[in-house]
Amino acid sequence: MIYRLVAMLALLVLIVGIVLLSAPQREASTPATAGAAAHDPGYSSEQARLVQTGADGLPVYTLDAAQIQQLPDQGKVELQQVQMGFRDVNGNEWRGRAAHGELEQNSGVVQLDGNVHIAGLLPGTKDMAEITTQHLTFDTRSQVVSTSDPVTLVMSGRELDATGLVASLKERRLQLESAVHGTFRQ
Repeated sequence: MIYRLVAMLALLVLIVGIVLLSAPQREASTPATAGAAAHDPGYSSEQARLVQTGADGLPVYTLDAAQIQQLPDQGKVELQQVQMGFRDVNGNEWRGRAAHGELEQNSGVVQLDGNVHIAGLLPGTKDMAEITTQHLTFDTRSQVVSTSDPVTLVMSGRELDATGLVASLKERRLQLESAVHGTFRQ
């Protein structure tokens, strides 16, 4: 009888030992530092569209890109192979494209870089305007398009080259900054 009791006790110890040894190991947990924010990796997407709407619910601008990467720690969104669409205060549609783009979060400022091309109707006219440059900034809130780089402006088949451009779509004013070259013939 003692033999059976010792055998059952040994079997019970063996079962408890197997359960304890096969259980997942507990790791020492480190308490989160009070006030420390967890790292936010942001979002990333391919073949994506960002749409910024105004108070009326209508789109202020759209950004289509082959790749979009949010960098929340830097407060910006990076875009690759960008196409942009927006309407000026008169409702004229403008379209743009660039190799790269950057949107500063909560600023309404879109920066386009690399073979930038913007086209649309000039406010108050029926003339199409095309702007090409390497770097361009568009402030969607004030509706100001600007660059300090060399730029080419084509209107009604006429071409002007300059260094720097400021176009206020709200004020219907376009200003070429310096080194303006071009010829207008009828």
